[in-house]
Amino acid sequence: MISRREFARNAGLGLAAAALGGLPVAAAPQKGRLKKGILISMLPKQLSLVDRFKLAVDVGFEGIEANTASDPKEAEAIKEASIKANIRIHSVMNSDHWKYPLSDPDPEVVKKCVAGMETSLRNAKLWGADTVLLVPAVVTGKTTIPQAWERSQAQIKKMIPLAKELGVVIAVEEVWNKFLLTPYDHAKYIDQLNSPWVKAYFDVGNIVMYGYPQEWIRALGKRIVKFHLKDFKTENRQFVPLREGSIEWPEVRRVIGEIGYDGFLTVELSGGDEAYLKEVSRRVDLIFAGQ
Repeated sequence: MISRREFARNAGLGLAAAALGGLPVAAAPQKGRLKKGILISMLPKQLSLVDRFKLAVDVGFEGIEANTASDPKEAEAIKEASIKANIRIHSVMNSDHWKYPLSDPDPEVVKKCVAGMETSLRNAKLWGADTVLLVPAVVTGKTTIPQAWERSQAQIKKMIPLAKELGVVIAVEEVWNKFLLTPYDHAKYIDQLNSPWVKAYFDVGNIVMYGYPQEWIRALGKRIVKFHLKDFKTENRQFVPLREGSIEWPEVRRVIGEIGYDGFLTVELSGGDEAYLKEVSRRVDLIFAGQ
């Protein structure tokens, strides 16, 4: 992630370019209504939960993606804050899937991940969220791709009854875990689980080093239940502010329209103050407009 200082500097340059008419404009399909989401971790931590959520509303966001809350008091506080601020918690980012992956050969490690997912699913039900993001596996020198595939799918299948009972989708995301390296692998992985309670969570920025997001979106199609937004510059292999990297955002927006998606696209960036968050929100508006 870039620093807030770098973002602010780049944002200023972006505003200047806009004032001079330098920002490109391209038409894009407007099928469905896209909604702006933000990670709870991006909101200023010095504020109370209610004030953090109200700030999200004030700068233009419609939904929050929260982290797993294992403490029942914390979970209740998050629910109350969302009600008071009148903003929906639309998704939960499971917290333990990297440290304790479902693909680990140690059953005790897997057990911790399963417990974390169960907590995340119950958090989602409490908060009114309809998805839990899951990184399904981590390939290492000791865990091969076939092993990661088989082990993680076996555990997800056991979670499906709870997901169905709670009415929450398990959303499998592609990350830098040396797993699901093509959109066709991602699609096959979802299809083999053969359940409406397992879908794809697609991160636009995560695959830029080895693919094009528009190709992944077309291939995954209706399997996609949520999006993460961030940008990446291939020249220096760095995450950069939205609309300043190598992603062809007008084409991404066009393909999102082609698959008929309407739902949340959540920014996954570093946090900042109100001015920073307003600028992030403005850039998401430009992406939604096909620019």
